[in-house]
Amino acid sequence: MTFSSRTKDELVRTPMDRSCCLISELAAITQTSGSLGFMGGGRFTVTYEVEHVGAARRIYRMLKEGLRLSPSLHVVEHRRLGGQKTCVITVRETDAPKLLTVLDMMDGGIPMLRRSVPRGQLNRQCCRRAYLRGAYLGAGSMMNPEKGYLLEWVAEDASLAQTLDRVLEKSGIRPRVSERRGQQVVSLRSGQPIVDVLAMMGASQAVMEMENVRITRHLRGNANRAANCDMHNTDRTMQAAQAQLEAIRELAEDGLDNLPPALKSMAEIRLKNPELSLEDLGACMDPPLGKSGVNHRLRRLMALWEKKHTGGVPSDRKEDTVD
Repeated sequence: MTFSSRTKDELVRTPMDRSCCLISELAAITQTSGSLGFMGGGRFTVTYEVEHVGAARRIYRMLKEGLRLSPSLHVVEHRRLGGQKTCVITVRETDAPKLLTVLDMMDGGIPMLRRSVPRGQLNRQCCRRAYLRGAYLGAGSMMNPEKGYLLEWVAEDASLAQTLDRVLEKSGIRPRVSERRGQQVVSLRSGQPIVDVLAMMGASQAVMEMENVRITRHLRGNANRAANCDMHNTDRTMQAAQAQLEAIRELAEDGLDNLPPALKSMAEIRLKNPELSLEDLGACMDPPLGKSGVNHRLRRLMALWEKKHTGGVPSDRKEDTVD
């Protein structure tokens, strides 16, 4: 089961306590997944088609228990789509006018699935949350957060997209509105706004699951950056060690006995232990030497090698001492 489906499973279990919120949620579902069927003589039906079984049951309960209507529910199997099933809820012609009147979708006796909701409902925070929940159940989807952050609603026309945009902005969230294959898409593409919307809709379990994914991705990113940094440092250390070995070998051709005792012992230990770090090299010295001391002596050896290659002759090598 996808993350989007699990989120819908959680949302359909949200209690329907307040009538204003029930109307707001049902208005969003009607706008996103409802359609009108005209029968002549001014009669019409309202039909909802959804793939999520839990959403279909919730719509049925809203209509029957919340509005005291008598809807019918049946399942249609699409053989051409590999047996995919769609739940169809139908409000008959005797109840359809009452439904659209309650939802403020009748204009002078003419049914209209207007892509807006009453302004008073949008001003209530509880109703905005219910509206977003209904829109998600009707036309929403979400990418698995382990793959990326994307929550979107697909709207049939621009006015519905504008309503969703307005509802989100009233809640302090700025969505992105775009067009895809002739349809308007309202989307969120970053973690925190998506978490905020999930919390608003009442999907607390989805919020926890997504927060866990966000924490894991953050830790994994930090670990990868640290590993890349360590790898870079290791490469630099190996390159430096290789350069030191080559320089000391060339100096050894003239005899290490020509070097001051401190540099001679440092050169001999580096030749015997090409893989050791500066700290480990210092531990091999007698007496032990700190990391900065080892680094200083190796720098002096490299300076002698550079003078040899540039034709300079270092003076007073026997008296040269390094702390």
